[in-house]
Amino acid sequence: MQAEYIDHMGSDLTVVNAARVSFNKKSEVLDAKDEKLIDYLASHGHWTPFAHAVITMRETVPIFVARQRFKHTVGWSYNEVSRRYVSDKPEFYTPLKWRSAPVGSVKQGSGLDEITRLKFEIVDPIYGKGFGYEEFDTSISDVYENLLLHAELVYNAMIENNVAPEQARMVLPQSMYTSYHVTGSLYAWANAYKQRSDPHAQLEIQELAKDWDKVISELFPYSWDSLKKS
Repeated sequence: MQAEYIDHMGSDLTVVNAARVSFNKKSEVLDAKDEKLIDYLASHGHWTPFAHAVITMRETVPIFVARQRFKHTVGWSYNEVSRRYVSDKPEFYTPLKWRSAPVGSVKQGSGLDEITRLKFEIVDPIYGKGFGYEEFDTSISDVYENLLLHAELVYNAMIENNVAPEQARMVLPQSMYTSYHVTGSLYAWANAYKQRSDPHAQLEIQELAKDWDKVISELFPYSWDSLKKS
């Protein structure tokens, strides 16, 4: 997971002055009174002053993470690399470990155990067992890497045989990396960060949220810290 800084507009003073304009006031240098104002705005849900500051990043993540990311819609704009137009070599995400399913009635997230083996069977779809039937008990990572290899081979063959990229891309799995520019207000970034840094969020998007924190904490140090605490 990677989030790279592209551009931004504003500073902590932008937030302060967007609030103070109600009284036709303006601060030139951030002082203790301004910091107190920022804390008040954040803690009382006065979000509009934070919407005047904007950050753009380029994020590079697997497709399954991008689809979670794109659920954040209010205050955001996205432009993604399209495999309708490009057919360069795909890259894939491989997790450090395979996590177990959640326990009990929980419908999302992961359990605490690591899964290393995969047991499955291949049965002839027409005649059933006895005709092309095989049982497997093998490394889940080996099966996964083999799947990626075959997907890439088929994709490349389609491109080489003049299949339209917009169709050839269908064989590529959700673990393929995609990349996009994303622009949002400071307030929108804070909302997304609080949701995606939560321990209940998917681990992969938690890693992405850590990059947001690194970038934005340098651009808007006081406002960002105050929003995270609110």
